[in-house]
Amino acid sequence: MMNKFFFIPLLFVIASLNSCIVLSTKKYNALLAQKDSLGTSLDKATLKIGSLEDEIEKLRADTARLNSRIADLTDKITGLDKNYSSLRKNSSSEINKLSDNLKAREARLKEVEDILRKRDEATNALKEKLQQALLGFQKSGLSVDIRNGKVYVSLTDKLLFDTGSIIIDEKGKQALTELAKVLKTQPDINIAVEGHTDNQRVLNLGQIKDNWDLSVLRATSVVRFLTDEQKVPAERLTATGKGQYQPIDKAGNAEARSHNRRIEIVLSPKLDELYNLIK
Repeated sequence: MMNKFFFIPLLFVIASLNSCIVLSTKKYNALLAQKDSLGTSLDKATLKIGSLEDEIEKLRADTARLNSRIADLTDKITGLDKNYSSLRKNSSSEINKLSDNLKAREARLKEVEDILRKRDEATNALKEKLQQALLGFQKSGLSVDIRNGKVYVSLTDKLLFDTGSIIIDEKGKQALTELAKVLKTQPDINIAVEGHTDNQRVLNLGQIKDNWDLSVLRATSVVRFLTDEQKVPAERLTATGKGQYQPIDKAGNAEARSHNRRIEIVLSPKLDELYNLIK
């Protein structure tokens, strides 16, 4: 017969084992739920790992492309460095050439400026001389002014001619004689004599058919007087007729027509030096 003192502890051990192995329904369900949750998390982690592996492959491909691009750019930079070195070697001589060309152009420009300055000085001096020489005729319809680097001596037709005439009267000859005195002291001046008329039709003037004829013949009369009687060298003069087509007063009244009937003697300094320089 088993000792009662031994039996009691054995029962206590058996009771303890039963309490450890047997789970309640609630606890069992909780463990099942935890197992399902862990399985779901594992599946998600597996998918995430697969996605990360795809991203890694893409990054590797991008890295390979970038490395190839870097290699291409490195080759280009090397080529540019070689070109730059070559240009740098040649740049010194090219810069010197450009500098020499620039200095030559600046020197020529200075020459042109000097010639033009001399021209302007000569033109202004000529204007002053003519104004002094022709001072007594300025109230009779004579004027002297500068336009476009040239001196214009303008004489109204009433100072030189009778109405419709191409013969210079005495007062006109006096004015042209004083003008000739100045011109003969200025051998480097070209002289153009321009005849101008108003827009009224020419009637009953014999050989003079129209304003073209009248303007040309009056200019020719002035040229002949200056060359034949005043001995101004003929090669310095030209005669042109402008007719009615360059009026200085377009008002259309009698006073305007009187202004437009005129002889203009255009004096321009010879610019052979400038033309030769430009060539």
